[in-house]
Amino acid sequence: MSTVAVTDATFDAEVKNSDIPVVVDFWAEWCGPCKQIGPALEELANEYAGKVKIAKVDVDSNPNSAAAMGVRGIPALFIFKDGQVVSNRAGAAPKAALQNWIDSSI
Repeated sequence: MSTVAVTDATFDAEVKNSDIPVVVDFWAEWCGPCKQIGPALEELANEYAGKVKIAKVDVDSNPNSAAAMGVRGIPALFIFKDGQVVSNRAGAAPKAALQNWIDSSI
């Protein structure tokens, strides 16, 4: 399973109403650090398939979701569990750090 592209229209269904934890990556095409963590998130999406969903929200195309979450800088990562934010972090990080963060949050 690869990452899931989420829009303002699908945010509630894909993220808040998910039956498994969801990592949401708020990103943009022009963002260098966002591009740095992209491959790691794809790998983690495959490794966590069926256990954790990795969702990506393009803030340029979907500003409402980012605004609702109070995103001021990207990449901004949030973990949702049972429809609630249980953890968040900002900025790029190596795959191992992202994996540790996910494991400690779910």
